Amino acid sequence: MLLLVKFSPRMSRKVTIPEVPESVEELQNILKEKLELQGSFALQYEDPDFNNAPCNLIDIHDLPPERAILHILWDETFPLVQQESDSVGSESSLDTAILSSRESFQSPSAFIRNHLRSVSEWPSPFPIPSFSYDVELRLRKGNEAYERTKKGITLTRDMKIDILDKISQAVFELKAYPDHDQIESVASDLISRHPCLREPGSETGYGGWKTSIKYKLGNYRSKLRQAGGTEVSINQRKRGSEDASTSPSLKRAKRGEINHLPDHPENYNDDSLENERLVLVEDFKRKNKNVALIRQNMELTFSLRRSEIVELQPMVSEILEHWPALFCEEEIREEFYRITNRNLLENFKEALQQNTCRLLKLYRARRTASLSEMDQVLNSLDQVTSDITAHRQTAALKGLPLYLRESQEKLFRTCLATDPDEEQTKGLTVGILTVLEDDDTTVPQSVVSVAVVVEEEIVLQDLPDLPTAFAYLFGLIYALNIQYPKDLKYTFETVQKVFMELGADLSARVRSLKNKLVQ
Repeated sequence: MLLLVKFSPRMSRKVTIPEVPESVEELQNILKEKLELQGSFALQYEDPDFNNAPCNLIDIHDLPPERAILHILWDETFPLVQQESDSVGSESSLDTAILSSRESFQSPSAFIRNHLRSVSEWPSPFPIPSFSYDVELRLRKGNEAYERTKKGITLTRDMKIDILDKISQAVFELKAYPDHDQIESVASDLISRHPCLREPGSETGYGGWKTSIKYKLGNYRSKLRQAGGTEVSINQRKRGSEDASTSPSLKRAKRGEINHLPDHPENYNDDSLENERLVLVEDFKRKNKNVALIRQNMELTFSLRRSEIVELQPMVSEILEHWPALFCEEEIREEFYRITNRNLLENFKEALQQNTCRLLKLYRARRTASLSEMDQVLNSLDQVTSDITAHRQTAALKGLPLYLRESQEKLFRTCLATDPDEEQTKGLTVGILTVLEDDDTTVPQSVVSVAVVVEEEIVLQDLPDLPTAFAYLFGLIYALNIQYPKDLKYTFETVQKVFMELGADLSARVRSLKNKLVQ
């Protein structure tokens, strides 16, 4: 039997085996022996019945007879290849040397993680990059002279261009559209590292640098836009266009996303990633799902998914059809991590635990006769005798929109199990639905299910409690690029900027709450 084994878009090997193995595991062992591979991997084969689309190899009998094309999908870690002797005279040792390269064996997961930004917080101090050798030499001499004379150097045009070019690239690697304070921090850290660049007569010493960095970064984005950079091209407006309908709305990352709209990985385009998406949909339909393969393909198709969601803004029902795996609990957590580099459940629950006690004290302090809904939240807490921690956290979340003077009923809804399905979610844009047992005389009533609702559709259900459901709802808002509802913008801003620490520019109402929480 003749096999063509593909390790990556750039690397493949031809392998001949005497007969078809009895199982997929036996085939994997044969490949490990013949190709001298180490590490765990799964296999896909190109199915001739579906125009050679890659399919997961679960049953060895699915393999085409006589000859087949296989794709190796590596697990999270980089596999290693056993090294031969230092001799490269033989074809075998030469192939092994090639195959042992990091690029050839990079798994989709590792490849995508290296392709995306990974710094979720703006660094302080900002890591000023190294400049060209001659510029670094002049700056070093200038810094030494500044220590003695407190006089800066005279910048040449070439020096300033080199400095600004390197800094704009370093800034863009962290964030495409930094805010005012972040650009100021770069300018400040630049003259801290190179005091000879301090501007004489300037109060701060870096005002001109801040302006230059701002405009240089804009020019750098223009170059990337002309080169086809997705993240900046989407915000391009036609020159001279005054009609808002002909110009795209700005789709910048505004909620602390570090990977809002990334470019496709190298060697992939819309068509090849669409093929991967179709494979992913078929994999997800299987009764016994291969979670590792689904996760790898979700990471590989991340740029395609973000392009579709951010640019086309489809309905949730369409996303459910195109990306069904996105609505699994594990993939919601993974997608949130890809976008923000933050752990969804861990960070949310840790912040909620830290703030629950203080929030409840603030609620009780504001408790008045006019706040009947807040009374209901606190009275329900007073009636609880078991699992007090979960109920306190639930009360803290339910009281948050009330404390911020927003609409609680547009976020939290309760219904009976016997209520018609269409009535349970009617009018609920984004929210959490708690289904209670009917004909239940206990106080509080027994909870049948806790579900997450988006655009009047239940997208996640049978969750253990309301805090967990709230975390997944927040994750889906990022994954689906949904705007915060106007009646709940302060509630979600609190979760984003106070709980999850994604962004620091607080509204006056949220800043007031944060100050009270830290008192």
